[in-house]
Amino acid sequence: MRVVVTGATGNAGTSVLRALGEAPEVESILALARRRPEADFAKTTFASADVAGDDLAPLFRGADAVVHLAWLIQPSRDLRITRRANVDGSRRVFRAAGEAGVPALVYASSVGAYSPGPKDRRVDESWPTGGIDSSFYSRQKSEVERLLDSFEQEFPGTRTVRLRPGLIFKDAAASGIRRLFAGPLVPTSLLRPSLIPVVPDTEGLRFQAVHSLDVATAYALAVTRDAHGAFNVAAEPILDPPELGRLLTARPVPVPPAALRGAANLSWKAGLQPTPPGWVDMALGVPLMDTSRARRELGWEPQRTGGEALLELIEGMRASDGVETPPLSPRTGGPLRIREFLTGIGRKSR
Repeated sequence: MRVVVTGATGNAGTSVLRALGEAPEVESILALARRRPEADFAKTTFASADVAGDDLAPLFRGADAVVHLAWLIQPSRDLRITRRANVDGSRRVFRAAGEAGVPALVYASSVGAYSPGPKDRRVDESWPTGGIDSSFYSRQKSEVERLLDSFEQEFPGTRTVRLRPGLIFKDAAASGIRRLFAGPLVPTSLLRPSLIPVVPDTEGLRFQAVHSLDVATAYALAVTRDAHGAFNVAAEPILDPPELGRLLTARPVPVPPAALRGAANLSWKAGLQPTPPGWVDMALGVPLMDTSRARRELGWEPQRTGGEALLELIEGMRASDGVETPPLSPRTGGPLRIREFLTGIGRKSR
């Protein structure tokens, strides 16, 4: 198989390249990214391409599958840029895959695409994907789900798969995740479970995580097996305040949802951190996912728990871990994170 991967240099992308490189069915990988990395991956050739503007059909022609991972989380203060990359870019990827006659398209959706749902039971892939209105990430993920629905109708001969993972963590993505969600002011060298005294005990704070290498295995299975449709992807256990307290040896402290959202809103508006309050709304609003379809039909089994993935991320942040790709390198922010300050927190894609 020849596989093309968009967004190949990010958290999921670098893991997907590794998983595809280990798959005996895959002979070659064309990895697309806006900026070529220094890192090397087995069976992989890199090409510079921007899904929002470049001609993609020639790059897709002759491929057996396209895995579309490209997505911008920042800048959170200029949604024209994120929409152009995420929504318009996805539309262009889908169109190019159809026109190039690619037999299989695998798209990276998210738990964030789901409409508000229950936290006391799990939902399967039939739950509505209307998103969380106050989260631009969720709205755009929902909108791209509709684009993929239209693609399936227009190109019924293309095998189409959409994965909806929970939060994706690994130590090698720590520097990139820190830049995207925490910004330059967080003293990550001090991050360790023993130094985190409390966790918020907030109504609705129950979520699912998965290690980046495990979700990459799901993508590789979706490429190499005759899979169709949507798959929820997350590891056990559910991460709620008691479980977070146990993992971090921290004490759950009651925090009302309005206070948690208000703190995120004030600090984002003040330019202290890059994460707008819609992320809190999404975390508290999306449902818990039933992942049995992925386990049953893909044969997917995560090798790490969600808690282990979270602890690995925290340790990676403390150690400033990364990969030599532009989104994940510890050097991207510059000495003393100066580039992050100069470009404005939450004002530039990284």
